[in-house]
Amino acid sequence: VQVVESGGGLVQAGGSLRLSCAASGRTFSNTAMGWFRQAPGKEREFVAAIRWSGVITLYADSVKGRFTISRDNAKPMVYLQMNSLKPEDTAVYYCAVRFGYATMKISDYDYWGQGTQVTVSS
Repeated sequence: VQVVESGGGLVQAGGSLRLSCAASGRTFSNTAMGWFRQAPGKEREFVAAIRWSGVITLYADSVKGRFTISRDNAKPMVYLQMNSLKPEDTAVYYCAVRFGYATMKISDYDYWGQGTQVTVSS
């Protein structure tokens, strides 16, 4: 399984970005995909996750109401729409895939992308 993120960049506080995650290498009908992030000097943390074949989504409290995770089963791709960005959202954002239901636990995910940098200036 290959996982590739894109869409990161530099944005001012209050702005928006959309991250994309492309997965390939197998069928994804029984998988979940998640977004995680890691800021400098901090541990990697959960951001959002979505079940591939359903509408179940999970969000970290810090991004609820500002970020939206969605999927396009035909491609297959997963997106993270980030609105009202704050400087504390600055981090490398990683996309990950697991077989089964969506979870918030980093160790549950089997395949990871290389990450994309998001920088929010104040």
